[in-house]
Amino acid sequence: MPALPPEGRRLAYGIQLPVQSQSTIYAEPWEATAGPDDLVAVARAADRAGFAYLASCDHVAIPRRLASAMSTVWYDPVATLAFLAAATERIRLLSHVAVVGLRHPLLTAKQYATLDHLSGGRLILGVGAGHVREEFEALGVDFERRGAVLDESIDALRAALGPDEFPEHHGKLYDFEGLGQLPRPAQERVPLWVGGSSPAAVRRAALNADGWLPQGDPRDRLPAQIAWIRRLRDEAARGGAAVGRGDGPFSVGAIAEPLYVGEPGWDVGRRTLTGRPEALAESLRAYRAMGVDQIQVRFRSRSRTELTDQIAAFGAEVAPDL
Repeated sequence: MPALPPEGRRLAYGIQLPVQSQSTIYAEPWEATAGPDDLVAVARAADRAGFAYLASCDHVAIPRRLASAMSTVWYDPVATLAFLAAATERIRLLSHVAVVGLRHPLLTAKQYATLDHLSGGRLILGVGAGHVREEFEALGVDFERRGAVLDESIDALRAALGPDEFPEHHGKLYDFEGLGQLPRPAQERVPLWVGGSSPAAVRRAALNADGWLPQGDPRDRLPAQIAWIRRLRDEAARGGAAVGRGDGPFSVGAIAEPLYVGEPGWDVGRRTLTGRPEALAESLRAYRAMGVDQIQVRFRSRSRTELTDQIAAFGAEVAPDL
């Protein structure tokens, strides 16, 4: 399976799956009538094209006040990624992001440990605080304290996804020991990335995680965010504090602009990067120069076939120059 590159190596690239979430911000019209076969075709195309991961989002239920913008199409990430694990061979499986505060850590650990076990160790657990108040209220979770809930959930999940059959955690919100969970994850330690671009989210990623998943930071904002992450981690390390996993690299992510390899011949929007593969690669290498380790890409498309063609073209013609 692909490993995310250490400092100085080529930029890794992953993809958020279409179909499984259909916010009006990014969904293409063809996705409205798409289904499992389309997800499998896209996942297999990304697997063949050398993508580092497939990503799936997490929402339990969308309130009416947000449905017109967000839509109510949000596939469950564990079920979706498990379904696609069976259809792929090497590509990693990323929750981007799991709102883990909506569920007890032992429940989350059971689901994602099983996914990691069944996929042969391909899970990356991306977590975030969440933003939809009604979801929290319906599930009996305090929306105002979601940051504190996430902080402790991360600690509890590190224990519950570790090697011990009987994990132990004693905190203010969650307390468990003497409860066994098998199967254990196939990975000795599951990478845990934090999503979000607020000051609290960036600090949480820098000090408690193995990677950062920004949520829509434009290019000109990323260098300051990355510098702050490095400063926080350096200060914590000098002070003797354990930072993140402590024994592995920290992965900095970015969400690239929409892409189209070649000349589209149709209106793909003014923000979309288009053109020859070498020009796209040159543009995307700027992310690596500012300290990004992996980019999440999304292609404009009018059909499943156009999307899988774009994925193949990116892997064959753009990626080698990253």
